[in-house]
Amino acid sequence: MTIVLLACAITHVGIHVASADTIEGAMVRAYQNNPQLNAQRASVRATDEAVPQALSGYRPRVAATASAGYQYSDTNTVGFGNPVEHGPSVPRSIGGTVTQTVFNGQQTANRTRAAEAQVFGAREGLRVIEQTVLLSAATIYMDYLRDSAVVEVQRSNVNVLEKMLQQTRDRFSTGEVTRTDLAQAEAQLAAGRTQQLTADSNLVTTRANFRRIIGNDPERLAPGAPVDRFLPQRLADAVGIGALNNPNVTAAMFGIDVSHLQVKVNEGALLPTVTVQAAVQQSYEQTLAVYRTFNASATAQISVPVYQGGAEYALIRQSKETLAQQRIVLDQVRDQVRASVVTAWGQLAAGKAQVTSAKAQVAASEIALNGVRDEAREGQRTTLDVLNAQQALVNARLALVNAQHDRVVASYAMLNAIGRLAPQVLNLDTTVYDPSVHYHQVRDSVFGVRVPGGI
Repeated sequence: MTIVLLACAITHVGIHVASADTIEGAMVRAYQNNPQLNAQRASVRATDEAVPQALSGYRPRVAATASAGYQYSDTNTVGFGNPVEHGPSVPRSIGGTVTQTVFNGQQTANRTRAAEAQVFGAREGLRVIEQTVLLSAATIYMDYLRDSAVVEVQRSNVNVLEKMLQQTRDRFSTGEVTRTDLAQAEAQLAAGRTQQLTADSNLVTTRANFRRIIGNDPERLAPGAPVDRFLPQRLADAVGIGALNNPNVTAAMFGIDVSHLQVKVNEGALLPTVTVQAAVQQSYEQTLAVYRTFNASATAQISVPVYQGGAEYALIRQSKETLAQQRIVLDQVRDQVRASVVTAWGQLAAGKAQVTSAKAQVAASEIALNGVRDEAREGQRTTLDVLNAQQALVNARLALVNAQHDRVVASYAMLNAIGRLAPQVLNLDTTVYDPSVHYHQVRDSVFGVRVPGGI
């Protein structure tokens, strides 16, 4: 009987598929709870704070000062009849200063735009991790189905070989076969048991990785299915979508924006800076003769950089080279994405063909095994011929299991390559994380140290 991966997915007898876990459910749990993904979300939230930091350059800076102390003065001026001042006093003062930058070569505006580009780039980096985690979840889900099916195939093989060994022993006792035939059956059974132990060990490892990625132990897994319905029909379309939508490409684009704006920021350091300042101060007992003084001032200042050792020019040249580097990186990333899309497309096409071939191989191997068994009973085939035919059927079933696994994983890998492996596209039953919510919560925040929803 043909062993199919989807049929071997249910590892407990009597469990209905309706109560089983699904690949979509596993991806939802990974999307919600995977530590790598949650850490990247926190990183994006930290990047959001760069925007209010840049916007602070538009706002005034206010400083309050206060001082108090004790002093003793003894003053005797030269000349007859001049007063003598001596004694203790308690000088104290309170004041405030407001400083506002009026013009700084558009550095604040360019820093703000650069910070916003960094935020957008960080969001694309988050999309990269989201796709990586979802692909890992789908892959480990199918890995567990595959390894469970392999265990079932090997266990079934051992059961068949045990029966064949018993039949061979019975025939040996009656003189129908030789000692060589018996040894061959024993050797094949020992090899089958070794393969079963290896399959059991692989399943244990996959189970541990399943918990690491998904967050729970696998139980009652339902069959996984390809996601071809979300894929383009032609390779050229897939390459075009990947070049535009792959998050690695869009992140590199925002990297160019950041580098371009950094050039503008560094060039702004060569322009004048204009600031205005208002200050007030109330003082008491600064001297023995004056009890109270009040000062208020308003000043405007313009600072024109003339020469600062050449460092500002080096920064401009450096940032221009960085910009050129980022443009080259974008070309490199686009080439990598195109290669990834073409590779994934080829693997998907090969996976489809391999499933068809593997099914035909299993069917032919089953017919061949039944024929060899019939011929062996007629004395036309040896025990070794039957054992070889049995092993060929096992190999065919394992090939089908692997082909079905690769077929499903390749479809998810293709979706990842074109940048569409997302909860919205897959219609996963989960709340989609929206990084813009935190961004708008902190963008115009001017006071406070508590993070939104945190400490």
